[in-house]
Order: sequence, then C-alpha cells, then structure tokens
Amino acid sequence: MHILFFSHYYPPEVNAPASRTSEHCRAWAAAGHYITVVTCAPNHPTGKLFPGYRNRAFQRQTVDGVDVVRVWTYLAANEGFLGRTLNYISYMAGAMLALPLLKRPDVIVSTSPQFFCGLTGFVAKIALRAPWVLEIRDLWPESILAVGAMRKGLVVRFLEWLECLAYRRADRIVSVTASFVPHIAERCGNPAKIEVVKNGVDVTLFQRTIEPQEAKREFGLDGKFVAAYVGTHGMAHGLDTVIEAARLTAGDSRILYLLVGDGAERARLVRRVEDLGLENVRILGQRPKTEMPRIWAATDVSMILLRKSDTFTKVLPSKMFEAMGMACPIVLGVEGEAQELLEAAGAGIAITPESATELAAAICGLASEPALARKFGDSGEAYVRQHFDRSKLAERYAGILSTVQKPLEQETVPGFATPLAS
Repeated sequence: MHILFFSHYYPPEVNAPASRTSEHCRAWAAAGHYITVVTCAPNHPTGKLFPGYRNRAFQRQTVDGVDVVRVWTYLAANEGFLGRTLNYISYMAGAMLALPLLKRPDVIVSTSPQFFCGLTGFVAKIALRAPWVLEIRDLWPESILAVGAMRKGLVVRFLEWLECLAYRRADRIVSVTASFVPHIAERCGNPAKIEVVKNGVDVTLFQRTIEPQEAKREFGLDGKFVAAYVGTHGMAHGLDTVIEAARLTAGDSRILYLLVGDGAERARLVRRVEDLGLENVRILGQRPKTEMPRIWAATDVSMILLRKSDTFTKVLPSKMFEAMGMACPIVLGVEGEAQELLEAAGAGIAITPESATELAAAICGLASEPALARKFGDSGEAYVRQHFDRSKLAERYAGILSTVQKPLEQETVPGFATPLAS
C-alpha cells in the first residue's frame, strides 16, 4: 500500500505531531508499505532552520525507509498570529505545487491541526484521485478560542465552515481521542466513518535502561527530587502554575522544577523566574528526541498540565505515554479523558487544573513517599506497554487505511489531471 502523508511537522522536530507521524510511518515502512511524507524544512518552534537543512521549493530524502519530501514555507516562530498564519498557508501552497511530482497513492492522510495541512489532503484527494483520511489531533477552531488566541467572529465562523467541509469530504476520519468523536460526528454527516487511534509510545526507545543518578549528573540535577514539565511552552499549558508552585515550595531544598521545551510562552516564563529570583526552577529549552529518554530518566515526577477549560477535557496529552513508558509517576492537571486514563493506569495523582497549591502538595507528597512514587511508575509502565505500544497502534491504523476504497471517479483540479502513475 502506498500511503501519502501530509504533516506540517516531522523529525528532527520533536513535538507531538512530529513524533506521532514519524513513528507510525516508520512502522508502516518496516511492514512493507511505501510511505511518502510531505512536510517542511525543520524549523519548529523558533522559525529558524535546523542545521544542515535549507528552505527549498522541493527536496527529497529517505529517512528510516520513508520518502520524505520537504517543501518551501514562510518560516515563522510558533508565536504571533500573522507569521504563523503565513507559515501554515505557505505550507499548503508548497504541498499543492508538489503534487504533480508525486506518485499517485493508494490512500492520502493529512493531519490537523494545523488547519491548512488538514485541508491539503482534500486538494490532494481531488488532484490525485485517491481516498482521503483526515487525522484530528486537536479540535480547531475550538481550541484556539479556549486559549483566548482568537475571539468569536467572522474569521472563526469561516474556520468552522472549513472544519465542517473537511469532515464531510474526508473518506475516513481518525481521531486521537474518544472525546473528540461526538463533536466530529455532529459535523461530519456520517459518524460511521470515524475511527479512534490514540497516541502511544515507542517502547523500544522509552524504557528503563538508564540509571537515574547518572542522568541527573549529566544535567546537573544531583541530589534533587526533579519535577519536570516536558513539552511545548504554549498558551494552552498554564505553566505559570509551575512557577507559582515553585514559589510556594522555595523553602524545600529537596525539590527542583525542570522545564524542558520551547514555545510562545517560554521567554516570558524565563523572565518571571528571574524576576521572582527562584533558584528551584531550571529551564533547559528544546532538546533533541534522542535526549528525551535521558531527560525522563532524570525525572522523579512528570507534571502534565493544561489550562482549565471544557475543551481540554477532551485532550489526551502525548507526554503521558512517554512518562508512563519510562515508569515516571505523573501529576496530572488535566480533567476528562486524560484523568480517566491516569486513574485506569494507576499512574499518578490528578489535581485541579491551574491549582498551584495542589501541584505543590502532590510533588511534596511524592518526594516524601518514594515507595508510592515507584508504585505509580511501575503501574503506568505496565499499562502503557499493554495498551499503547506505538507499533501495535500503527498496525491497527494501517488496517484502517487498507479498508478505505479508492473512488472510481473524482473531479480533477486543472493542472493536476494526470499525476505520475504509481
């Protein structure tokens, strides 16, 4: 089966969509499928090209058996409305221009958000006359409204119209959470075409093979009980909660709060830590994917946080699975489906989102009860390996793709009527 996958993000970028897409594609390629990924030159989240890459109209490489096509985009940091919008739209334009150079696939997959990457799949469906599967990792524009990045108005109504168009025109929809399904079903016109393939973890990469004290020495964390937040520092994550918890526990010399990652809020958080003079907070910035197991090994408890919002009760943060894969107990500030999973796994403590008092109490409690922390870690590891092994999820996903039948006839877009034969 030839799978054509549109993803705005791909390794060496290290965010959740890059990891999910690459791990699925690598597994599919290893199973004998031919995979083409159309993405950008790596630049997330700073908007600066990674070393060794150039921002060209069309470039091709093979990575882990996957044919990776990179198209030109307007480079912009993951902050601000105009720059990011231009970045998103230019990706869609670059991907569309690349379509005549691509072989006709058996199935097309595009992942959203961002919106325009998802819609690229619709254009490719018409141009290449192949069925289209739309993957939904977050609900846009609902999540944009939840963090206050936009207000209800003409632009949001237009995005909602595009959202419904995409749901209705997709031949199949793959959601990353069960909680998204009612929202999608209400808008897609055919709930039977919705499937759920949740996030998972590469259990060959994330496993307990690194000595924690060795990892702590590497990052200068010797002798500390490390509470780490690993991931995007964005508007949705409410990371001021971590700073306030650190302020509340500043007198406890055992505990160090570690922030790993980058995003729109990182610079402001650094300034706030400096202004408060907090010596129990360390902000490492973005780290390559290969370092993540060592980061997790140095972590005594993982903080997984989102702002308090009904929208985020439908979210399953991907870092939950990595933390559990590394037997790291979790303090979870996310309600809804994520909390249900945490409790089913017995992997940690749930707190009220954005409650610094509860966060500080949970971390102090685990620092004082190492046996309880180990119990949470062991339970989470066993659960994720049984239910969320990425290779098994990829196999199930491929089975879904194989059932999507190629339409007999499709309308074609001028200029794309005769793609290269597969």
